[in-house]
Amino acid sequence: MTVRAGVLGATGAVGQRLIQLLDPHPSFEIAALTASETSAGETYREAAKWRITTPIPDDIAGMTVQATEPASVPDDVDLIFSSLPSSVGEAVEPAFCEAGYVVSSNSSNARQDDDVPLTIPEVNADHLDLIEVQRERRGWDGALVKNPNCSTITMVPPLAALDEAFGLEQVTVATLQAVSGAGYSGVTSMEIIDNTIPHIGGEEAKMETESRKLLGEFDGTGVTWHGARVDASCNRIPTLDGHLENVWVETEAEVSVTDAADALREYPSLDLHSSPDQLI
Repeated sequence: MTVRAGVLGATGAVGQRLIQLLDPHPSFEIAALTASETSAGETYREAAKWRITTPIPDDIAGMTVQATEPASVPDDVDLIFSSLPSSVGEAVEPAFCEAGYVVSSNSSNARQDDDVPLTIPEVNADHLDLIEVQRERRGWDGALVKNPNCSTITMVPPLAALDEAFGLEQVTVATLQAVSGAGYSGVTSMEIIDNTIPHIGGEEAKMETESRKLLGEFDGTGVTWHGARVDASCNRIPTLDGHLENVWVETEAEVSVTDAADALREYPSLDLHSSPDQLI
């Protein structure tokens, strides 16, 4: 089965990465691209300042970019991927859900809403059952699902493995994050060259709250957040791509280095097209 997908905010950094990943994927067909009103009506090649190292896919380059509104997206699109800025997504994503679309969103808005699944499939796929709670509460046929912050995504699977085996009490993390995480215009060259910026606005709070929701338990009506304390310090460094995290973990049970390594190594992956054979 091929899933017909739409990408909201297709010309931005995250939108371009989504296109790079979705276009060759055997399970997806990109059927709609949206961007701001200034780009609507242009071909994707005209609208996007393509910055990915691989070329724009030929079948995508000639597609017409649509306005970011439900009326501009075909009814037969099965799944919407949103890479909108949170200030835009806060209003636009619910409109797509009300129109019956299922929206999988990278935007930070609504991640903490108690009826919105915040998911890493290998960690808490059962939280997707919140969709039924959400539909009943909000009265729409669509659905809104969120993925976590980029630094949270990489930290939580190892935490889940350790929590399952030994229980988590406290987590302390210090990140070194590439400039790509701030978007094209997020950090100026004068700020970052030969420098480290020891604060990323809102990033610490995202890591501290999102990780506890992801590791929480779904009881059929909502998610009880994990009780572990999480403290984060986030830093921007002059590297183009990739984040590094130093994570210190205190567990409920005593654990040896060998036992911890075994728990990480044995944590199950998913048998999906892009899943690694060994998750951690």
